[in-house]
Amino acid sequence: MANTKSAKKAARKAIRRTEINKARTSQVRTEVRKVEAAIAAGNKDTALEALKSATPLMARSAQKGAMHKKTVSRKISRLTARVKAIAS
Repeated sequence: MANTKSAKKAARKAIRRTEINKARTSQVRTEVRKVEAAIAAGNKDTALEALKSATPLMARSAQKGAMHKKTVSRKISRLTARVKAIAS
């Protein structure tokens, strides 16, 4: 248990940030699932729209520290490649 005033505050902040990060990560996962569902259905227009809405959320989660920057970059890159491969 935290003993000092600053340690108690840090513990409170950690709990708050954990909730925010969980929500942000969950939202990103939902958006990625939408992209993957569109890819599986072979619907390029829907996949592009879903990717356009998912990309900023993923980038923001990396910027805010909920996900690692390189992980997000890799996921965006792979999703984009899969969406482009639908037409060909």
